[in-house]
Amino acid sequence: MTSEDYSVVANLVLATHVAFVVFVVFGLVAIIIGAALDWRFARNFRFRVLHLAAIGVVVVQSWLGIVCPLTTLESALRAEAGTSPYEDGFIPYWLHSVLYYDAPGWVFIAAYTVFGLLVVASWVVVRPVRRRQQSSG
Repeated sequence: MTSEDYSVVANLVLATHVAFVVFVVFGLVAIIIGAALDWRFARNFRFRVLHLAAIGVVVVQSWLGIVCPLTTLESALRAEAGTSPYEDGFIPYWLHSVLYYDAPGWVFIAAYTVFGLLVVASWVVVRPVRRRQQSSG
Protein backbone atom coordinates (compact mmCIF):
# COMPACT_ATOMS: atom_id res chain seq x y z
CA MET A 1 0.00 0.00 0.00
CA THR A 2 1.11 3.55 -0.65
CA SER A 3 1.29 6.35 1.92
CA GLU A 4 -1.89 7.76 0.43
CA ASP A 5 -3.65 4.40 0.85
CA TYR A 6 -2.65 4.27 4.53
CA SER A 7 -3.89 7.82 4.94
CA VAL A 8 -7.27 7.00 3.37
CA VAL A 9 -7.70 3.93 5.58
CA ALA A 10 -6.69 5.97 8.66
CA ASN A 11 -9.38 8.51 7.76
CA LEU A 12 -11.95 5.72 7.42
CA VAL A 13 -10.96 4.40 10.86
CA LEU A 14 -11.27 7.93 12.27
CA ALA A 15 -14.71 8.36 10.69
CA THR A 16 -15.78 4.98 12.12
CA HIS A 17 -14.53 6.04 15.55
CA VAL A 18 -16.46 9.31 15.37
CA ALA A 19 -19.59 7.43 14.26
CA PHE A 20 -19.22 5.09 17.25
CA VAL A 21 -18.93 8.03 19.66
CA VAL A 22 -21.91 9.75 18.04
CA PHE A 23 -23.94 6.53 18.38
CA VAL A 24 -23.09 6.19 22.07
CA VAL A 25 -23.62 9.83 23.03
CA PHE A 26 -26.56 10.73 20.82
CA GLY A 27 -28.08 7.27 21.27
CA LEU A 28 -28.77 8.12 24.90
CA VAL A 29 -30.09 11.56 23.94
CA ALA A 30 -32.33 9.92 21.34
CA ILE A 31 -33.60 7.38 23.91
CA ILE A 32 -34.57 10.15 26.32
CA ILE A 33 -36.20 12.33 23.66
CA GLY A 34 -37.76 9.29 22.00
CA ALA A 35 -39.32 8.18 25.26
CA ALA A 36 -40.79 11.64 25.82
CA LEU A 37 -42.21 11.69 22.29
CA ASP A 38 -43.26 8.02 22.38
CA TRP A 39 -41.02 6.94 19.49
CA ARG A 40 -40.93 3.16 19.17
CA PHE A 41 -37.19 2.87 18.58
CA ALA A 42 -36.51 4.33 22.05
CA ARG A 43 -37.80 1.09 23.54
CA ASN A 44 -36.46 -1.22 20.82
CA PHE A 45 -34.70 -4.05 22.65
CA ARG A 46 -32.05 -4.74 20.00
CA PHE A 47 -31.12 -1.07 19.69
CA ARG A 48 -30.92 -0.74 23.46
CA VAL A 49 -28.75 -3.86 23.87
CA LEU A 50 -26.39 -2.63 21.16
CA HIS A 51 -26.22 0.80 22.78
CA LEU A 52 -25.58 -0.66 26.25
CA ALA A 53 -22.92 -3.01 24.86
CA ALA A 54 -21.18 -0.13 23.09
CA ILE A 55 -20.78 1.98 26.23
CA GLY A 56 -20.05 -1.17 28.24
CA VAL A 57 -17.02 -1.91 26.07
CA VAL A 58 -15.77 1.67 26.53
CA VAL A 59 -16.20 1.54 30.31
CA VAL A 60 -14.48 -1.84 30.67
CA GLN A 61 -11.59 -0.75 28.44
CA SER A 62 -11.10 2.39 30.54
CA TRP A 63 -11.16 0.46 33.83
CA LEU A 64 -8.61 -2.04 32.49
CA GLY A 65 -6.41 0.68 31.01
CA ILE A 66 -6.87 -0.64 27.48
CA VAL A 67 -6.36 1.89 24.71
CA CYS A 68 -9.23 1.86 22.22
CA PRO A 69 -8.35 -0.44 19.31
CA LEU A 70 -9.61 2.16 16.84
CA THR A 71 -7.21 4.73 18.29
CA THR A 72 -4.33 2.25 18.09
CA LEU A 73 -5.20 1.28 14.52
CA GLU A 74 -5.55 4.86 13.35
CA SER A 75 -2.22 5.82 14.94
CA ALA A 76 -0.45 2.89 13.31
CA LEU A 77 -1.94 3.74 9.91
CA ARG A 78 -0.95 7.39 10.24
CA ALA A 79 2.59 6.34 11.16
CA GLU A 80 2.73 4.15 8.03
CA ALA A 81 1.41 7.06 5.97
CA GLY A 82 4.01 9.37 7.51
CA THR A 83 1.41 12.04 8.27
CA SER A 84 0.01 13.89 11.24
CA PRO A 85 -3.75 14.50 11.41
CA TYR A 86 -3.55 18.03 9.94
CA GLU A 87 -1.19 17.04 7.13
CA ASP A 88 -3.85 14.56 6.12
CA GLY A 89 -6.52 17.19 5.47
CA PHE A 90 -8.84 19.65 7.09
CA ILE A 91 -11.78 17.35 7.88
CA PRO A 92 -9.65 14.56 9.41
CA TYR A 93 -7.84 17.19 11.48
CA TRP A 94 -11.06 18.54 12.99
CA LEU A 95 -12.62 15.11 13.48
CA HIS A 96 -9.44 14.14 15.30
CA SER A 97 -9.54 17.34 17.38
CA VAL A 98 -13.16 16.75 18.40
CA LEU A 99 -12.57 13.11 19.33
CA TYR A 100 -9.33 13.33 21.33
CA TYR A 101 -8.84 15.46 24.42
CA ASP A 102 -5.79 15.97 26.60
CA ALA A 103 -6.77 15.18 30.21
CA PRO A 104 -5.64 12.84 32.97
CA GLY A 105 -6.77 9.23 32.57
CA TRP A 106 -8.98 9.33 35.66
CA VAL A 107 -11.11 12.03 34.03
CA PHE A 108 -11.96 9.71 31.15
CA ILE A 109 -12.55 6.73 33.44
CA ALA A 110 -14.95 8.81 35.56
CA ALA A 111 -16.74 10.30 32.54
CA TYR A 112 -17.17 6.92 30.82
CA THR A 113 -18.36 5.30 34.04
CA VAL A 114 -20.91 8.05 34.78
CA PHE A 115 -22.15 7.94 31.20
CA GLY A 116 -22.39 4.14 31.39
CA LEU A 117 -24.43 4.43 34.57
CA LEU A 118 -26.75 6.89 32.82
CA VAL A 119 -27.27 4.35 30.03
CA VAL A 120 -28.03 1.65 32.62
CA ALA A 121 -30.45 4.06 34.35
CA SER A 122 -32.18 4.63 31.03
CA TRP A 123 -33.09 0.92 31.07
CA VAL A 124 -35.04 1.55 34.27
CA VAL A 125 -36.62 4.84 33.24
CA VAL A 126 -37.29 3.93 29.59
CA ARG A 127 -37.80 0.19 29.67
CA PRO A 128 -36.95 -1.60 26.42
CA VAL A 129 -39.65 -3.80 24.94
CA ARG A 130 -38.99 -7.03 23.09
CA ARG A 131 -41.00 -7.52 19.96
CA ARG A 132 -43.44 -10.33 20.51
CA GLN A 133 -43.21 -13.12 18.02
CA GLN A 134 -46.36 -13.59 16.07
CA SER A 135 -47.76 -17.08 16.17
CA SER A 136 -48.42 -18.76 12.85
CA GLY A 137 -51.57 -20.52 13.50
